[in-house]
Amino acid sequence: MSDAMTVSTGPPQESFLATGRGKATLALLCAVTFLDVMDGAIANVALPTIRTHLGFSVQNLQWVVSGYLVTYGGFLMLGGRAADLLGRRRLLVAGTALFAASSLACGLADSQGLLVGGRLAQGFGAAMMSPAALSILTTTFQGSDRHKALGVWAGISGLASAAGLLIGGVLTQELGWRWVFFVNLPMCALVLFGAFRVLKADHGRSTPGGFDAVGALLVTAGMLLLIFTLVKAPDEGWGAGRTVGGLAGSAVLMAAFLVNEQRRADPLVPLSIFRIKGLAAADATQVIAWAGFYSMFFFVTLYMQNVLGYSQLECGLCYVPVSVGIGFGSTVATKMFVRTGTRPIIVSGALLAAGGILWLSRIPVDGTYLGNLLGPLVVMGTGLGLLYAGVQTAANAGVPEDQAGLAAALITTSFQLGSALGLAVFSGIATSRTDHLLAAHTPPPEALTAGFQRALLVSALCLVAAAAVAMRASNTRGEPAATTESAQNLEPSYDPA
Repeated sequence: MSDAMTVSTGPPQESFLATGRGKATLALLCAVTFLDVMDGAIANVALPTIRTHLGFSVQNLQWVVSGYLVTYGGFLMLGGRAADLLGRRRLLVAGTALFAASSLACGLADSQGLLVGGRLAQGFGAAMMSPAALSILTTTFQGSDRHKALGVWAGISGLASAAGLLIGGVLTQELGWRWVFFVNLPMCALVLFGAFRVLKADHGRSTPGGFDAVGALLVTAGMLLLIFTLVKAPDEGWGAGRTVGGLAGSAVLMAAFLVNEQRRADPLVPLSIFRIKGLAAADATQVIAWAGFYSMFFFVTLYMQNVLGYSQLECGLCYVPVSVGIGFGSTVATKMFVRTGTRPIIVSGALLAAGGILWLSRIPVDGTYLGNLLGPLVVMGTGLGLLYAGVQTAANAGVPEDQAGLAAALITTSFQLGSALGLAVFSGIATSRTDHLLAAHTPPPEALTAGFQRALLVSALCLVAAAAVAMRASNTRGEPAATTESAQNLEPSYDPA
C-alpha cells in the first residue's frame, strides 16, 4: 500500500486527453457509442419502405426496431461483466466484428426472418461493445480529463438518436433502405482498426471461484424476458396472460439471480456495487428519464410523417437543431460538474426537458415546424444534454477499476430498459386515446394528434418524476474510486479486506 500512497501524493500527471493518443482514444470510444445508439433509431424512418419491400405486417414490423432493443438490453449485464473478466479490448473487438457482420446481413436480407435475425445479432454485438467502451473510458482518463471525456461521451450518445433519424431519412430517400445498415460497415472498420492501433491490450482477470455461469444465465434470461414482454405488451394488452406471465417470470428469474449472487464468493454482479455513492440513483433516473425521451422521439416522428405529411428526409432534417441543443447542454454540464456536482445538473436538465416536452404536447393538427416544433425541440435537447451528461458522470463516479465494465453495463441497461418501458406504456396511452376518438368518428389526423398529445403529456410528467428521483441522489463531482489510481500496481488476486 505504500506504493499506492506514493502514486496518489506525487506531482500531478500530464493530461492524457491533451495528447494525440488521448484524443484518438476518446474519438474511438465515442464512435462506438454513436454506432450503438444511432442504430436503435436509424431504421425508424425506413420502416414504411422496409414494410413494402419485404411484405411485413404492421404487427411484425415492430421487430425491426424491437429486435435490436431486446438483445441489446438482455445481454448488457453479461457483456459488461465479461469485459471486466475477459478483457475490455477483446470484448470491444468481438462485439464490433459481430455488429459489422450482422449489419451486412441486415442490408442483404431478402426476407423478414433474415432481417429480424440480423437485428437480434446486432443487439448482441452492441451489448458487448457499449459497456466495454465506456469502461475503457472511465479507467483510461483521470481527474479533469475524466469529466471532459464523460461529457463528450454523453453528448455524442445523446445526439446519436437524433442523428440516426436524420441519417436514416437521407439514406432511405437517396440510396434505399438497405443503406441504413450498410452505413455501419465503414464505421465498424474504423473502430476495429483504432482498437488495435490506439488501445492497449488487456487480458482481464481470473476469478477464484470460476465464471458465474448460473448467474449469467439467470440475469440474461430475466432481462430478455422482461424487455421482450414490455415490447409485446401494447399488442397483447397489459392484462393479458402472456404479459402478466412474462412479467412474473422475469421477476422470479431476477429474484433467483439475486439469491445466487449473495451465495457466491465471486459473483457475476457483486451486489456491493449498488452501495457506491450515486450509482443506484443515477440508474433509476436514467430508466425514468429515457422512458420519456425515447417515446417523445417516436411520437414526434409519427406526427411529422403521418399528420404533417413530411418526407423521410424532411423529418430527419427537423432533428438537426436537437443535436445542437444536446451538444450545448452536455458542454455546459461538463464545465459545471466541478463547481456544482451532478445533482443540480441532472435536476435542471430533467425539468428543462420536461418543459420542452410539455410544450410539444400542445401540437395542433395544422401545426408547422417553426411555429410548433422547433422551439420545444431545442429546449428539450438542451435538457437532454444536461441530464445525460450528469447521469453518466454520477453512475461512473467512485467505481473501482475492476467493476468499471459492470457499472457501464448497468447505466446502459437503464437506458435500454427505460426506452422499452416508455414505448410500451406510452404507445398504449396514445393508441387508446386515438381509438376512442376514431370510434366517435373523429377525423384520423385529429384522432392521431390527440393521441400524441396525451402521450407527450405523460412523457413530460415522466421527466418531472426523474427530477424528483435525482433530487434524492447524492451529489458527486465525478470522483474516481479511492483505489483506481493504484489498481495497476496491485496483483489481480489482491483482496482489500
